[in-house]
Amino acid sequence: MTVGIIGLGLIGGSMAIDLKRRGFADRIIGVESNSINASAAGKIGLVDEVVSYETCVEEADIVVVAVPVGAAVKMVSDILDRFQTAGAKEKIVIDTCSTKEQIALATHYHPCRGQFVSTHPMAGTEYSGPWAAMPNLFDGRACIFANPEESSPKALKTIEEMYDVLNMRPIYMNASSHDLHTAYVSHISHVTSFALALTVLDKEKDEKHIFDLASGGFSSTVRLAKSNADMWVPILTQNRDNVLQVIDTYLEKMTQFRNAIADFDEEGIRSLIEDANRIKKIIR
Repeated sequence: MTVGIIGLGLIGGSMAIDLKRRGFADRIIGVESNSINASAAGKIGLVDEVVSYETCVEEADIVVVAVPVGAAVKMVSDILDRFQTAGAKEKIVIDTCSTKEQIALATHYHPCRGQFVSTHPMAGTEYSGPWAAMPNLFDGRACIFANPEESSPKALKTIEEMYDVLNMRPIYMNASSHDLHTAYVSHISHVTSFALALTVLDKEKDEKHIFDLASGGFSSTVRLAKSNADMWVPILTQNRDNVLQVIDTYLEKMTQFRNAIADFDEEGIRSLIEDANRIKKIIR
């Protein structure tokens, strides 16, 4: 088994580490457009060889597209075109993107659609690049399979086995439901973190005080503000409608808190906090 990974950052690099050391892949080849990252990926041994995009698609049994979703939409379609031209009916391509609806629409009528498995491994950190890759990143996390009925049974089974090797638990849903749910559980968290960081940086001109006074609560809340813009700009624009809906709800809740605080309404504040405490039943 040769696995080719396009995009040797946190997700692609971490996948490369565990697929090789856990015996799923005999050979891992990688593609990285950033020359510095490509050199680093080779030097730290993330992959057996850094190759060209064309070589990766030609030689890999499974092609993993782990690039920002804006590029991934076109790339997956191009890879399926290459599969069709070469008559490569056994090859599989997957994506690892955080939004699914646009990539689903772009590939829906492709003659080789069965060879594409759309996945979203729900794991990550705020760091990026090959240096961020780590073993065991995916252990115990969920992996979403979007529109699995459009993939061939053989391709789907192979990728299910791959994610099983990564110790991920599968969840199956359609692309539009995926985008709505991730807007609530992932995308709004990043927007909130970006906004909080901007608020603090705007109000606290003396950065020394930020570092002196930052506690665990602030650090954990603003951690996601370190996330890479190249990844998050296309996610937020592609999932625009769902993200806007969640932002509107969030602003409504913030207004409720603001009004209660402005009115010295201790019971109102307590009620809002206690309602929020119900999250403990979901997240432990």
